[in-house]
Parts: sequence; structure tokens; C-alpha cells
Amino acid sequence: MALAAGGIKVAAINGSLRKASYNGGLLRSAIELSKSIDGMTIEYVDISSLPMLNADLEVDGKYPPAVEAFRQKILQFDGFLFASPEYNYSITAPLKNAIDWASRPPNVWATKPAAIISAGGGFGGARSHYHLRQIGVFLDLHFINKPEFYINAFQPPAKFDSDGNLIDPEAKERLKAVVLSLKEFTLRLQQGN
Repeated sequence: MALAAGGIKVAAINGSLRKASYNGGLLRSAIELSKSIDGMTIEYVDISSLPMLNADLEVDGKYPPAVEAFRQKILQFDGFLFASPEYNYSITAPLKNAIDWASRPPNVWATKPAAIISAGGGFGGARSHYHLRQIGVFLDLHFINKPEFYINAFQPPAKFDSDGNLIDPEAKERLKAVVLSLKEFTLRLQQGN
């Protein structure tokens, strides 16, 4: 996809469906931070309405309406920012489901850049990053390597408020570094460097 006149467009995709999700809070912060970055917009893409992948739902080469709408929306973006909580050392079922639907022929993820952020307990969701990167190899997604962003949401001092909004200034600076890295990498890929 050629660089749009308004700059690069990034889809923010949350693997958690919980209303006050900390990962949703990370994406809201990234969207807010992107408003101060020239040539970049980040838009939230909801995956909650997607049915579980089932080839029986594909009729005469067509996908269910919610899936087709999601696939067409993904095609509009230059890159992706995934917020991936860690469930059992991996990504969540809703995120894997969305990825799988959009990878059905033709794969609409291919050749685009992406970044991963996460919040959770323990290692802050870091182990989910590696599974998502492995999936990205097959999808032909190109993940930024640095900086990595994962945060323990439960270790004091508080990083999020009761609505799941990121309130930690240092974490916001780290998050902005990821967003800037994704922008730079997207431009490099589009320019063939």
C-alpha cells in the first residue's frame, strides 16, 4: 500500500475483550500519543464481533459479513499495533481468531509492519510476544525488534487507573518510543530500504 496523503495509518488491535482491559488502556494511550506525531494515525479496530473461525461459515467462497468487513478494514492500514495479553504463555483466543480469519486466502496481513505491546502479571505478557512473532513469520508480517514493551500491571506503583487507563509517565514514554519505531519502520518498508 502506498503512503496515504494523510500519512501512515496503523490499526490498533486488542487481544483482550474486557471493558477495562489494561491492554486496551495501552492502545488508548498509543492512539492519544500518535496525535502528537506528524504523519501517523492509529485507529482502534474491534475484533469482538468476529465468529470463531469455522470453514463451514465460508459459503461459495464468501466469508460471514463481520469477517468480510474486518478483512476489508485491515486492507486499509499500513501497519498494525497489537496489544496482546498473555494467556497460558501465549496470545489470547480472540486475537488468534482475528489473525486466522484475516489470513484466509488472500492473506490481508502480508508484507506489512507491526509492533506488539502488552500488560499483565508476572512478565507483563512478554511470552505472548514470541508466539505472535512466530505466527507473523507465516503471515509475512514484519515486526519491529526494538524497543520491546511489556509491563507488569499489578506491581506497585499503580500503572493503570480503575478504568484501565495508563497513568504511568515513564511507561507512556516507553510506549511512545514503540509507536515512533513502528512509524520509522513502516516508512522504511514503504520506501524499500
